Parts: sequence; C-alpha cells; structure tokens
Amino acid sequence: MARTVQFDAEGVRATMAAFRRLPREASKALRERSLELAGTLAGDVQRAARAEGAQAALMAPLVRGKRDRVPAVKAGGARRVGSRSTPAYALIFGAEFGSNQYTQFKPHNGTRGHFMFPTIRNNDEIPRAWQQVADDIARDFATGGGT
Repeated sequence: MARTVQFDAEGVRATMAAFRRLPREASKALRERSLELAGTLAGDVQRAARAEGAQAALMAPLVRGKRDRVPAVKAGGARRVGSRSTPAYALIFGAEFGSNQYTQFKPHNGTRGHFMFPTIRNNDEIPRAWQQVADDIARDFATGGGT
C-alpha cells in the first residue's frame, strides 16, 4: 500500500474553501498544476533518499507525485525491491523513521523522518509556488477568464 504525504502550508484550508465556490474546472486546473509541483517535490525526495543510505535508496524510484489539489507525493506500494524482493510497503517506514530493532535501518528518530518528511517540511518554494498557482487560477475563473 502506497502512503501519501501532502505539504501543510498556511492558508490551504481557506484556499480550498474558495475553490469550492468556483466551477469544477478550476479545481481540475489546480489538480493539474499541483501535479507538476508534486513532481518537482518528488524529485527532491528521490535525491534525498539516494543520499540517505541503502534502504532509503531502494525507495527513491518509488516516490512519485500524486494528482491532488495540493502537491502530494506517494511512496511505497507492493513493488518488490532489494536483494530479497521485499515489498516496498514493508521497508518504507523503517527507511524513513529508522528502527532500534532491525540493523539494516538507521536508528529510530521518532516522527522526524530521515529523508521524505524533512525534505517536504524544509521546502519553502513549493508552498509559495502552489499559492501563486492557486491565486492565478482563482483570479482567472473569478474574472471569467477560465475555461
């Protein structure tokens, strides 16, 4: 099972409420543009995973952008990885959060994460770009310029 992570920026709830008052095409446009931003974010997470270590590097090709109204990435799934063909869902949490029991993972670090969550949390550009995209789309549709 793949897990999804979305960024959490100030003003997201208010923006989503405003989009509910616009035509459905506005949300569709927002989903398309958010997928582009999510692809950029997924690339950043993949680079961080490759730099983190062997177990995290196995997860790197499985990190993808997800089509949603806000940029989101998903990782894991049933694809088998590594020399033992282990399902990715069995490794993703150990690779991200570590383990005090299994030595193939880095030490457990609580909920901070090793590569995915820190990369998403420390990215300031994607939330700013998303807000600009949302503002542009809302303005286009509010003034009748949207299709």
